[in-house]
Amino acid sequence: MKVILVFLFSLLHLSLLRAQSGLPPDIIQKLDSISRQDVPAKAPGIATAIIRNGVVIYEKYAGIADFADSSLIGKSTRFNIASNGKQFTALAILSLVSAGKIKLDDDIRSFFPNLFPQVKTALTVKMLLNHTSGIRDCYDLWSLQGYTWWKESFDNKDVLQLIISQQDLNFEPDTAYGYSNSNYILLALIVEKVSGITFKEFTDEMFQKLNMTNTAFESDHRHRAGPIARAYFNFDTWTTSDWIWEVCGDGNLFTTLEDQIQWEKLIHRQGDSSLPKKLILQSQESIPGSKFKNYGYGLEFGQYMGLDYTFHEGATGAWKATVIRFPERNYSFITLTNTGKSIPSSQTRQLVDAVFKLNSVKNNLVTKPDRVGEYVSEEELQGTYLTEDDFAFTFEMREGKIFLIREGRNEVELERESANIFHQKFDPAFKQEFTNDANGEKQVTAYYINHAPYTLKKTQPIRMGFDPKTMEGEYHNAETKVKIRIDHVGGINYAVTFRGENEIPGLLVSEKKLLVGPYSLEFEETNLLLHGDRIKRVRFERIN
Repeated sequence: MKVILVFLFSLLHLSLLRAQSGLPPDIIQKLDSISRQDVPAKAPGIATAIIRNGVVIYEKYAGIADFADSSLIGKSTRFNIASNGKQFTALAILSLVSAGKIKLDDDIRSFFPNLFPQVKTALTVKMLLNHTSGIRDCYDLWSLQGYTWWKESFDNKDVLQLIISQQDLNFEPDTAYGYSNSNYILLALIVEKVSGITFKEFTDEMFQKLNMTNTAFESDHRHRAGPIARAYFNFDTWTTSDWIWEVCGDGNLFTTLEDQIQWEKLIHRQGDSSLPKKLILQSQESIPGSKFKNYGYGLEFGQYMGLDYTFHEGATGAWKATVIRFPERNYSFITLTNTGKSIPSSQTRQLVDAVFKLNSVKNNLVTKPDRVGEYVSEEELQGTYLTEDDFAFTFEMREGKIFLIREGRNEVELERESANIFHQKFDPAFKQEFTNDANGEKQVTAYYINHAPYTLKKTQPIRMGFDPKTMEGEYHNAETKVKIRIDHVGGINYAVTFRGENEIPGLLVSEKKLLVGPYSLEFEETNLLLHGDRIKRVRFERIN
């Protein structure tokens, strides 16, 4: 009898859920499974929701917000949604544009005269919004200087001073797209310049108008309101640290799922707000006149499984957040986390797959070559191959076996699969296809089950007689005050020291390029240019 009652109660519960959401019971069960997949017992967790036509059709909270008091994640729990806060910085700028106080084509030097005096072309507000300014990312610059940024308590003024010290850009303005957090921090500073109040004060007023009363950019860690979902990583046990960061505009936005649902309702033309609806809808569009359509007002534009969508990811340590919108279907999907175990970027897309009944992303990826090509010998495939961003594969023969060497990973033995296709010996799904490009140069394409194929081109072999000691010496960058010491240790191997600290191995991949950890060093005459993920062309001059 007890079993029957439990069964009937479950049916009733599922019927009520379906009545409230319009989703069938099997989809609800699947969504629950996806939402809780990385939330074991007594662990930090997630808050996630699906909104359709301004109505919440699914909402789930799971896990611990703070181990100190064993509080659980709920509607009032505040998460740091990191870079997802950029959409609200853009909205603040749009409100000033709407009020006629600034223009998107205003040069940012009208607000900050000391920025980039040697750059003669325009550097506009629009370029900050869609990441086409070429301004280097402050976090990568701090990393180059040796800072573990999240252990510091820097603020927006510190960022401004760091950017003022930069003389060069990653690229000529408006000639390329290059994501940089510095852009949105400068936008926050522009809001202050134009409004005459702090960025936090301005956006606090904006969030009040949006009826998002538990949302705020937190520029002073000493006065951050709770309850907070503390961020936890798991290294045998759950660990956290005090968050003392005060830079905002690029992120550092604390909010609740409930407030984020309110924002999605407004985007869906529902809900109440004293901010003009026209302004909210404009924030969801691409920027007029922009040559680069992949990024707009704090949002990325693209396609998912053939469907047009807008989205953004945010990550600050174990705090991660994803928002995905399908404007044509009027759907929004949100996931907020405080656990290092969860990956909301993929988890949220799993929710999309379940609701839209799409095939798994893995099943839609090209995971192997479509045909066998011409024979490539082990001898001719040896060497180093690079992507455009200098990610490297090095193939090397040892005692009749071929090995793949990659920075930061264990080297792996490969086996021949066919004439021009190899695979990892203990993971055959990881395949390498060797072909020639249109210019007849050797290239390798890597395939795997969880990513799209990518191609690397073979570098030119280093000529006989080249003296590897020509790169030795000490180099200095005036913008960051960083010194680099390079010493040749044999063959194509170097020892490289940044700031006089621990040595990092360097690998010579051409007569003018050295790969060192996350950087590539490009040599020109007596100087070198350092390139990283979000910093390019950082010039170092040889000093001895």
